[in-house]
Amino acid sequence: MRIQEPPVVSIITPNHNCAQFIGEMICSVQAQTCQDWELIIVDDCSTDESCEVVRSYMKSDPRIRLLQNSRNSGAAESRNLALREARGCWIAFLDSDDLWHPEKLEKQLRFMKEGGFAFSYTQYEEISESGESTGIIVSGPCHITKWGMLGFCWLGCLTVMYDKKKLGGLQIADIKKNNDYAMWLNLSRKADCYLLPEVLAKYRRGRSGSISSHSKITMTIWHYKMWRKAEGKSPFMAFLHTLLNLACGVLKKNYYVKR
Repeated sequence: MRIQEPPVVSIITPNHNCAQFIGEMICSVQAQTCQDWELIIVDDCSTDESCEVVRSYMKSDPRIRLLQNSRNSGAAESRNLALREARGCWIAFLDSDDLWHPEKLEKQLRFMKEGGFAFSYTQYEEISESGESTGIIVSGPCHITKWGMLGFCWLGCLTVMYDKKKLGGLQIADIKKNNDYAMWLNLSRKADCYLLPEVLAKYRRGRSGSISSHSKITMTIWHYKMWRKAEGKSPFMAFLHTLLNLACGVLKKNYYVKR
């Protein structure tokens, strides 16, 4: 398969011990109606067969690139490495256990080009660890300014796309959790974010070790640490922002999560 230089879309995928799911994720990318992409997978010292699975797909698809951290570094550093290596004009994100609908890239690119948007996200559905639909659809505000982004991490990472030409390169602080929120805060200072109101991705919920498997108290602590380390807020301001996140989290659950 001949690769255009550069690809239209660079897809950023950190991975750690997702051999069970990563092949299905790759297949969902290969099934895209938009075929002009590169998939950059950064393996973070997996101890399972993840790299072997990825290499088996690379044999027949040169658009897939595998990078490996020399030490266990976390998702933030893995994403930073992939972002530095990305050659595409548009950047998209997909974790190694999540999936896209076949028209995700095509529809989102059209939405952004026609609207003149540099930063967007879509709705997504939640699936169980085994891949069965839970009947839960997650959405968010139609238009998010930098002030709105301070309220909450409205975006599902697997749905986000941004225009690298307009917004430039992206690197984030080395924080273990909520590093995706740190990315959106960074981008929202350069451009507003817009919702494509269509379900175009599947988020695997409840997998052991995933964000969704942790308690609300643990996730609240991660929010506080993100404001302190990634955003450089004082302890008092980090506490206030965390309270705002909790309040907006209730709003999202009641208004933007549908069964």
